[in-house]
Amino acid sequence: MIKINENYLKLASGYLFPEISRRVKSFSTKNPDKNIIRLGIGDVTEPLPPAIIEAMHNAVNQMGSKTDLKGYGPEQGYDFLIEAIITNDYKSRGVSLENTEVFVSDGAKCDTGNLQEIFGIDNVIAVTDPVYPVYVDTNVMAGRTGKADKSGRFAGIVYMPCTPDNNFVPELPKEKVDLIYLCFPNNPTGAVAKKEQLKKWVDYAKANKAIILFDAAYEAFISDNVIPHSIYEIEGAKEVAVEFRSFSKTAGFTGLRCAFTIVPRELKAWTSDGKAVDVNPIWNRRHCTKFNGASYVSQVAAAAVYSADGKKQVRKIIELYMSNASLIVGTLKKLGFEVYGGVNAPYVWLKTKNKMTSWEFFDYLLNKANVVCTPGSGFGAAGEGFVRLSAFGDPVNVAEAMERIKKI
Repeated sequence: MIKINENYLKLASGYLFPEISRRVKSFSTKNPDKNIIRLGIGDVTEPLPPAIIEAMHNAVNQMGSKTDLKGYGPEQGYDFLIEAIITNDYKSRGVSLENTEVFVSDGAKCDTGNLQEIFGIDNVIAVTDPVYPVYVDTNVMAGRTGKADKSGRFAGIVYMPCTPDNNFVPELPKEKVDLIYLCFPNNPTGAVAKKEQLKKWVDYAKANKAIILFDAAYEAFISDNVIPHSIYEIEGAKEVAVEFRSFSKTAGFTGLRCAFTIVPRELKAWTSDGKAVDVNPIWNRRHCTKFNGASYVSQVAAAAVYSADGKKQVRKIIELYMSNASLIVGTLKKLGFEVYGGVNAPYVWLKTKNKMTSWEFFDYLLNKANVVCTPGSGFGAAGEGFVRLSAFGDPVNVAEAMERIKKI
């Protein structure tokens, strides 16, 4: 008798975004004449920049040449991309890295979900609440948790509430934890963390022999010069942190797929008998066993992001999205809503009115304004009573969405 991994049965029947799609599809089927504007899922809407398209065309031509054809590449990524990443994203901010500490992949979502595999099942996990669902769900799948309660919190996970009272930056846990998920700029709240706040986490991890999984997928949207773009800008962070980056939102690669993860040589974990083990070679072993490398074409495209033209073109698109965010924040504040984020991140975190639940407000906005948002409760119990609006949209559509919301 074949047995199922019963940990999957602990999960809610549907992942957050497919449930949103189901409700939108149902509404659209019943109302085919309605023009729905989607400000829910954080998918990009602007075309890839010309410098990236040109680089991809050249790479595709290489793949059609017998002499220039690329087959299997290095699982960790091609050196031309890794060196561009180190020079532009880290050396420019005073952080030194070795090539062997960078692992190119096909998405930060994959990496944030997969990293937990190399750690013991009995580790105590800590997550912010609200939280990007992948962090929680993959640990549930692995068997590190009990069942979920009525609020959706799983037994065995330490939830760290992020609320307006703490500016959506969690306090250090009172109990000892082993694996800590942090995301700044934050998805979904749009919050950022200052150096002194991140230093507290680095100090905590060092004191407790814990590891921080730091999701920096939205660092390119930071406009405040005092906000760190990398956790490695904090002294000692290489000893306790893994960092995830993505080209998806930075350069519009959601349909192309390319990202990278930094696993420093200094990073240690421990065996059950207290022996220190280097994490980098363990992740390398897992990475090479289960992944054959991002495509050559996507890596050439990613390298073009760092070209002179690429930087200018990518920055122009980021500014467009952040202009959308500014419009959303300004409009909603004038309407009397409590609004957070949208300054150093492409997400706006909105408190619902009239004590509506997150899903009630989702349905209200869909039915009355034909605008799609993301219910905050889908990100965790502390997200109840909030919704997330994405700035990834055509400016004309975003402006129209705001006009519709004004009318309701």
